[in-house]
Amino acid sequence: MLNKPVLAESLIVFVIVLFVHAAVWDRYSWCAVALAIQAFYVQFKWDRLLQLGGAVFQFRTGANSGLLPASMVIPLLGIVMKERCKSAGIVYFERFGIVVASTGMLVALFLSVIAVGVTKPVPTNTCILTGIAGSIIIYTMKHSLTVSEVIEVLEVLLIFVYLSMILLYLLPRCFTPGEALLVLGGVSFVLNQLIKRSLNVIEGRGDPIDFFLLVAVVGVVLLGLFFTVLFIFMDSGTWISSMFFHMMTAVLGLGVVMPWLYRLIQRNPLFWLLQFLFQTQTRVYLLVYWTFLAASACGVVFYQNAKRSSESKKHQASTITRKYFHFIVVATYVPGLIYDRQLLYVAAVLCLVVFIFLEYIRYFRIKPFGQTLRHLLSLFLDERDSGPLILTHIYLLLGMSLPVWLFPRSCAPKGTLSGAGALVPYSGVLAVGIGDTVASVFGSTTGEIKWPGTKKTFEGTMTAIFAQIIAVALILIFDSSVNLNSSYAWILASVSLVSLLEAYTTQIDNLLLPLYLQIMFMA
Repeated sequence: MLNKPVLAESLIVFVIVLFVHAAVWDRYSWCAVALAIQAFYVQFKWDRLLQLGGAVFQFRTGANSGLLPASMVIPLLGIVMKERCKSAGIVYFERFGIVVASTGMLVALFLSVIAVGVTKPVPTNTCILTGIAGSIIIYTMKHSLTVSEVIEVLEVLLIFVYLSMILLYLLPRCFTPGEALLVLGGVSFVLNQLIKRSLNVIEGRGDPIDFFLLVAVVGVVLLGLFFTVLFIFMDSGTWISSMFFHMMTAVLGLGVVMPWLYRLIQRNPLFWLLQFLFQTQTRVYLLVYWTFLAASACGVVFYQNAKRSSESKKHQASTITRKYFHFIVVATYVPGLIYDRQLLYVAAVLCLVVFIFLEYIRYFRIKPFGQTLRHLLSLFLDERDSGPLILTHIYLLLGMSLPVWLFPRSCAPKGTLSGAGALVPYSGVLAVGIGDTVASVFGSTTGEIKWPGTKKTFEGTMTAIFAQIIAVALILIFDSSVNLNSSYAWILASVSLVSLLEAYTTQIDNLLLPLYLQIMFMA
């Protein structure tokens, strides 16, 4: 029997796909529609595999596979980026958007083929649909990509395959198949871009802050892989192991990451970073303000743990308590978006590195803080943290930061896009910081009418839409760079569709919703 919430989620994704391609219809639209149809069918095969325990790896429980919503994110991002850069006349990034779209389609198709291949008996209709979709995608790629671009797409696919085999084995129950597609697909693309730009550094293309992001992401991922393999053979909880962890982190950071970044930006990374952070008085004020908010967040953690009595060790923080952090990140990101987006870009990268490094310390029980972090963060776990890693706070940071990182600055005259595209950097703030928070708080406290098959309420969703519209009005008042050009109907439709997706999806909404809202705004 078909799952009604999954059907509703799929319908919302189909509507978003059609909305996007109604605005930017071209040859890649046929590929995206074909991919969406076959992903819809394959999604149910993945769900059946997960229910029967037939999947090769252990995926996160309590959620469907999420293959359809995840499969469409990277292709749609590439397509809308291509259109924006084409209209701006930036050929290099127009081609880059085509590569992103083609890579996303091929990686999603690969995941679908795996599900079909291990399903017994072999689903004939799904195989036919997958073959048709694959033929359309490959035919379009053949007539759209140059030889070097085809090689680049295949490189990303190869990296994705190896990363998937390694990380899904080492980190059971941390991802659904859809979340693995998004996270590992993104990391694979970043790694390939870093290798490509390192080999072609003499071309002088790229902003130092983009290189900083690439090196930081690849550096922390490689650091985690290194210690995960190392601690298979030794106990990570001893003082000797902990000292070795800190020493090797310093060696890898100073001996590999820093020289790599120096080669890309052609200057001392530490001096460049310090000069960048304290370049203007506005940046100093923002850094002081963000330090205060970070201290406030730590205060919330300590206060909630102090409230936890020894008799209630299984007590978990309430939904409203966890949403405190959403309010804090909104207060963090909005001033950065208004006054200095480049500083926010770099600060978000630094925060991501710190968050992942602290998670390594907690996961490996590195002394002296590993056990303390385990105790402090256990209070804020929810049903999505079923694996060995605690990822919800990292997903929150990613959801707020990805629209800032993925904003096509080179294709935006005067640093902003026209129409609804001017709200692209605010996608995380609107979808997660405001929409998801308001829906959760009002839905859990006043909601009575539940959406069919879910715990989410009609009142929560409607309040979230209303709150995001108010937030857009406030952005128009306080951010003079935003000019919507009468695209209010499109903004309302975008916010409404993404809020409905929040009500029905079982995937990590902190990661999925901002990306879909960004896609809609860029279209």
